[in-house]
Amino acid sequence: MQSRFYTLTHYPDGMPDREQFALETQTLPELVDGEVRIRNHWLSVDPYMRGRMSGFRTYIAPFELGTPMEGGAIGEVIASNHPKVKVGNKVSHMGGWRDIAQLPGDSVTPLPDSDIPEQAYLGVLGMPGMTAWTGLNLIAECKPSDNVLVSAASGAVGSLAVQLAKAKGCHVVGIAGAAHKLAWLESLGVEPVSYRDRTAQELSDAIMLASPDGIDVYFENVGGICLEAALSQLNEGARIALCGMIDGYNAKTPTPGPSNLAQLIVRKAKIQGFIVADHWASYRYFLNEVTPQIAEGKLDYKETIREGLESTPDAFLELFEGANTGKMLVKLI
Repeated sequence: MQSRFYTLTHYPDGMPDREQFALETQTLPELVDGEVRIRNHWLSVDPYMRGRMSGFRTYIAPFELGTPMEGGAIGEVIASNHPKVKVGNKVSHMGGWRDIAQLPGDSVTPLPDSDIPEQAYLGVLGMPGMTAWTGLNLIAECKPSDNVLVSAASGAVGSLAVQLAKAKGCHVVGIAGAAHKLAWLESLGVEPVSYRDRTAQELSDAIMLASPDGIDVYFENVGGICLEAALSQLNEGARIALCGMIDGYNAKTPTPGPSNLAQLIVRKAKIQGFIVADHWASYRYFLNEVTPQIAEGKLDYKETIREGLESTPDAFLELFEGANTGKMLVKLI
């Protein structure tokens, strides 16, 4: 059996381009003891993958040039030499950016038996959803009385963060760009604020209008003017969960920090970066809380879907153009 997969031809300097992704084919070897073979149905592309294209280690090893890339995926087991993984099982795993994955059986996770669509375990019930839950609950220690601000609020992480905060009873403000994204946030009961064509001061003023009593929790996905604007609106004792700073992921030179960082001192605020993998022991608590809300239709989640393995690099690059509402996915079958 053959597998088609993507490799990086060289590490990008700035925004990657389509030519840096090569689609290759190999004949898979026979399964050895403990291995499984999976036909992928869904692939995930995520902003953190840009860091793996840098050529140096951050909190995770970089992609190696000329070797199969990795990413979250959902698929069906089509062959198994592992005693606990059966043919026909639906599983999640990290053998993405390819159509057929051959992996150690211990590295795959069977999907729960539920009526929830399988691709949800790459989005709202997967890493992005767990990231939103972790940032709000474990890092920012969000309380029902808090005023919450979320940047990239219509994305895979941000859109769940705003809804989880609303479910707690918080006043929630969401920063987004496109008109349809702002409209979706408003339909969720979130105060929408556009960052488009605004300076940091103008964005700060808009946040103040949306949340006159200030901000107690800021869930940061963007950086740049969003962070600078948020710092000016912090209440005393505010907490910032630093999840990502996509504004600078493709920068060729270091991005300057916010000019008003001293607000952290003035407001006696806390800012903490986090990596969701460090908190995965709490995943079952996340599932116990969020799965029933998804099943009962209490949480609205969106997916932006591109079809075919060949569309994977384009889907990834579109993340940096704001083309996705909710989770960006590639559908193979």
